[in-house]
Amino acid sequence: MRTLIGAVAATLLLSTAAFAGQTEGLIKKIDKDALTLTLDDGKSYKLNAETDLDALKPGMDIVIAFDVTNGENVITDMQLPDGDTN
Repeated sequence: MRTLIGAVAATLLLSTAAFAGQTEGLIKKIDKDALTLTLDDGKSYKLNAETDLDALKPGMDIVIAFDVTNGENVITDMQLPDGDTN
């Protein structure tokens, strides 16, 4: 019986675990009020409240690591392109 309860508990934990992913693309739109970023593929990602929104610009190439939590793509890390070296 304990094994069955343990197996059910493990299954429930796995079913509620967040999915981690990574993507790359061009920023299409930044919604500062909703704290979302939309890439050129049309997918939206939730930004962290501490994100420097002024550093993000439409047309910028970006690499995003994200978790899917409660149906939302929540950014956990991002890489911006290096600045111009001119």
